[in-house]
Amino acid sequence: MKLFVSFCCCFAVAAAALAETQDNQHKKKNTAQPSPEAQQPIKSKGRRPYNASQLQGQQNMVKPKSHNLPAVQPNAQAFHPRHFNLANKPNPNVPAAKFTPNHRIAGSENWKGQKYTAFRAYHPEWHDQAWWRSHHNRIIFVFGGWYFWDGGYWYPAWGYDPYAYYAYDGPIYAGSAAMDPGQVVANVQAALQAQGYYNGEVDGILGPLTRAAIARYQQDHGLYITSAIDEATLESLGMA
Repeated sequence: MKLFVSFCCCFAVAAAALAETQDNQHKKKNTAQPSPEAQQPIKSKGRRPYNASQLQGQQNMVKPKSHNLPAVQPNAQAFHPRHFNLANKPNPNVPAAKFTPNHRIAGSENWKGQKYTAFRAYHPEWHDQAWWRSHHNRIIFVFGGWYFWDGGYWYPAWGYDPYAYYAYDGPIYAGSAAMDPGQVVANVQAALQAQGYYNGEVDGILGPLTRAAIARYQQDHGLYITSAIDEATLESLGMA
């Protein structure tokens, strides 16, 4: 009887030890291998995060915004200067300019840059023929008036002939002495006529109608409104 009781006690102790061993193994297994749910990454709401290379690629694809700044409009077509057969006499419908010793071109003080220096500095001078000939090598007669050449411009030679006729008192840019002031004006008239700015006669006289057409062209093309033939205007017309 004692032997049987001892046997039962030993069996109970062994069973308890085996159960404890199996429980410890199960805990270790759970710790080493997480559940399938734990293996899945946590999903974030919204866009997937970029890595460094992806973010750099996105930044390279971004294009800067363009700035629509006003700019001078180019001439629609190139204009080729040509020679016109002009009457070379005053137009009775165009009033003559009067000599004014202290005359300055209105607004020229606001025209910046070397292309407008001649207009800012201009003031009419009255001299006789001997003085003009001693100071300038080229003096020509056009449309009833005498003009002298200086640095790319034609100027009225006031006093060369006391009865001379000038439609405009100021410099006329030609660029080179190849064209006289009448031909320069005629070519500008033709260019403006072709673009719809001038509807008068191509007569080579820089009268009020021509000057108004020049002013409209200059305004539309972002130029200083000189109402005269200046270097920037000839360049815009493709003539310089």
